[in-house]
Amino acid sequence: MHNHFTITITDHENGVKQYHLNKIIKKVAFYTVLFLGILGAIAVGTIIYLNDSIEKSEAKKEKIHKAYQELVSKNKALEDKMAQTEQTLLSKQIELEETSTALAEIETLIGLKPAKDMSLQERIDSTKLSSENIAVMLQFIPNGSPILYKGITSRYGWRTHPIAKKREFHPGSDMKASMGTPVVATADGVVEYAGYHKRSGYGKLVIIDHNYGFKTYFGHLSKIKVKAGTFVKKGTVIALTGNTGLSNGPHLHYEVRFIQRPLNPYWFIKWGVDNFSEIFQKEKKIPWQSLIAMISRIKIVLKPSQAQPSSPSVQP
Repeated sequence: MHNHFTITITDHENGVKQYHLNKIIKKVAFYTVLFLGILGAIAVGTIIYLNDSIEKSEAKKEKIHKAYQELVSKNKALEDKMAQTEQTLLSKQIELEETSTALAEIETLIGLKPAKDMSLQERIDSTKLSSENIAVMLQFIPNGSPILYKGITSRYGWRTHPIAKKREFHPGSDMKASMGTPVVATADGVVEYAGYHKRSGYGKLVIIDHNYGFKTYFGHLSKIKVKAGTFVKKGTVIALTGNTGLSNGPHLHYEVRFIQRPLNPYWFIKWGVDNFSEIFQKEKKIPWQSLIAMISRIKIVLKPSQAQPSSPSVQP
């Protein structure tokens, strides 16, 4: 007797069909095993894929975490550096404020008034003149008396002309002098004019063009010893005093001009090494601050000429 079941199905159209149950079970078992095998393979593949994805995600996570830690470390270092820089800047700002305050005191002491657009460095330069820089200024900018000083007969400013008898502005100083007194250049320069100047009333006149925009005028001369275009040094005898032109007696008419504007010659007549800073307080028409800042950067040491000293007892 066989160990299986037989199923008989009778169909009027197709007849009788018989099915052996053990064959069906085998097929079902086969397909079940096949399905389960495929399902297992898919599951294993999925697990492997997911595991690999998890490992890659963990690696990315670790990399991102490491990058984040590095970024945090860099930010911390940057914050520390910024804090240090801020502290340094604050310290420098305090130093600059203290320097500016001290500089303002020095400027006040020497009578300088800085321009609004001048930098702190330019202001510092203007207050640190060396002895060579001072020598340069006194060599190239008119200073000292052009003659042996004996006083002033007519001052700079408004007056009644002694001959024309009209009120007019006197752009220079009339200095006492006897006929034929030697007249010297008060700074290095080039002779711009040397001759008789009838239109101005100055008679025999010498004009010297100096550096930095300065000019000096010497009028009513009796004799001129230089020619136009001649370079002269401070202290060089350029003429003799006289009484030419509109003059009521021997004397020297002396002018100092800055870019054609007349200045009070008295402050320049009495200016020298001993009272070097006084000119900055007395003469306000010149931008001394920028001039001194420029001269302070001159590195060439010049040996100044010996000028005729002015009398220490000069009075306005």
